[in-house]
Amino acid sequence: MSTSASLPSVTGKSTRAINILLINPNGTSSMTEACLRSLEDTLPPHCTVTGFTTPHPTPSAIEGHLDGVLSAAAAIRAVVPIASNYDAYLVACFSAHPLINALREELSGPVIGIMEASLYAARMLGGRLGVVATGARSKIMHEDAIRYYGLDGFSVGCETTGLGVLELERLPRDKVLGLVGEAARRLVQDKGADCIALGCAGMTEMKIRCEETVGAKDAVAQVIDGVGVGVQLLIALVREGHVTAKGGVFRSSQDGRKARGQEWL
Repeated sequence: MSTSASLPSVTGKSTRAINILLINPNGTSSMTEACLRSLEDTLPPHCTVTGFTTPHPTPSAIEGHLDGVLSAAAAIRAVVPIASNYDAYLVACFSAHPLINALREELSGPVIGIMEASLYAARMLGGRLGVVATGARSKIMHEDAIRYYGLDGFSVGCETTGLGVLELERLPRDKVLGLVGEAARRLVQDKGADCIALGCAGMTEMKIRCEETVGAKDAVAQVIDGVGVGVQLLIALVREGHVTAKGGVFRSSQDGRKARGQEWL
């Protein structure tokens, strides 16, 4: 006789609508659309994710520090006027992107970047994490960001595909999948990672190939897409009634800007 019949349980009944803005800080709309497609099978009822591609003059890809700064400036000016339509915000760039904390200062709803979502999930699901990066500079920036998030003690580092961000879409699909899968294999078999984070929003539709390569079906390792995990974390935070704390580092800078006569944001 099963003992589960006597255990207490509860069934969810919330029908609260949750609206999330998925912000692609670069100007490549096809990446935004790929992120949205990746959510189709896992998004719960009553939750809507709207894709936002940052307008000109944002860079078409974010591959360095200056790209990050330029894209953050373009994005925040475009997002703030429409932000009240949404409950939470996902920054779909795999980095410690400056837009994340800028939005936390300016808005009250929860904000998550796909890199931190991936890393926190990896820390909960395994003992050692690794990141599939695009190129050599991304590898360095990701490893710096892992230290920033305080997780370097649980990281085996990054392996690169040798591709640029836009090449993930433009090169033959089989070649790209092979390079991404091989980087994931090296992280697991050579470096001992048991959780792999896909290190670019442009990789979001490549999760299945990586899972096949590293044995996710047999739970040898897990492959984490920060877009999907990030959305689910935001849904949880909104359902629990959480907002960004404003008593410390993320208090709004609006009053200071007004006092300086800087009201053009």
